[in-house]
Amino acid sequence: MPAMAYEKTYVMLKPGVLQRRVLGEILQRIERKGLKIIGLKMMQIPQDRAETHYAEHDGKPFFGDLISYITSGPVVAFVVAGEDAISRVRLLAGATKVEQAQPGTIRGDYAAVTTKNIIHASDSPESADREIGLFFETDEISEWDDPNADWTV
Repeated sequence: MPAMAYEKTYVMLKPGVLQRRVLGEILQRIERKGLKIIGLKMMQIPQDRAETHYAEHDGKPFFGDLISYITSGPVVAFVVAGEDAISRVRLLAGATKVEQAQPGTIRGDYAAVTTKNIIHASDSPESADREIGLFFETDEISEWDDPNADWTV
């Protein structure tokens, strides 16, 4: 089995999470997986930052609706750290398309339609670094020692 790597990743809970009052449940799933939240804030994403964040989708038919949704209300942005954090968070999030998201995943349990997807999770170390830098200043991230780490990883 390959060695695990300590990683940081960016996660964003989209406006539907706050609308539906499921923020605590989703944060709890991530923490119970043994991952640490090292940065957390609620924010309204400006149009230009939303377009920068989703630049790879510019020109696709859903781009306008995606930007409209992500800027329609506050999001909860956070940085998660831990062993293989990127793949673990993406596994918890589930498939992007609602009809493919398995029960037990965040999208499988809480997302109703793909265009109103409720969670974004970085898909690579490069994306995580870029997205963390887009939404967080260095002093907004607090690394901390977890005395329970031996029990959770």
